[in-house]
Amino acid sequence: MTAPRIPDCPLAAAVEHIGDWWTLELLHDACDGHTHAEHFEESLHTPSDVLADRLTILIANGLMRRVPCGDRTCDRPGAGSPHHQYLLTEQGRALRPLLLTMAAWVNQRLAPEERSLVLVDATTGEEVEPVLVDRITGRRVDTPECFFAPGPAASKAMRNRYDLVDSRRPAPC
Repeated sequence: MTAPRIPDCPLAAAVEHIGDWWTLELLHDACDGHTHAEHFEESLHTPSDVLADRLTILIANGLMRRVPCGDRTCDRPGAGSPHHQYLLTEQGRALRPLLLTMAAWVNQRLAPEERSLVLVDATTGEEVEPVLVDRITGRRVDTPECFFAPGPAASKAMRNRYDLVDSRRPAPC
């Protein structure tokens, strides 16, 4: 992967950690409770070498951890290696809202009968639509009243980028 144009951009950092679509699918399955390599492989129809590569990357990036399952062995026929679980770390679990938002973004563009995956309330079974809100005020943040601005650790490149954005931002309606 090439280095981001602005190294301290959080969006570029997210892409660096998540990578390609195989990784998104793997994170999705992990959020749904899959923990064993053979279950990921079966669910995603992922070649074992691709799966091993993605799991290694997710572990290296601190999004998952590999832990032994006692002295159980793999439940696949012919496998005799010690069994391991791949668990999301706190950082990995924190990506769930991103996955939910990405799925909702796609579903908003589809007719209800065209949606292959929907988010439902566990109690009612009714479809729900996630929205992004501020933790303190509860206000939606996907409006023109909320925008990105350089943070305290922003580099000169990041500050210059947002000086340009600020000069072009229209006044609120």
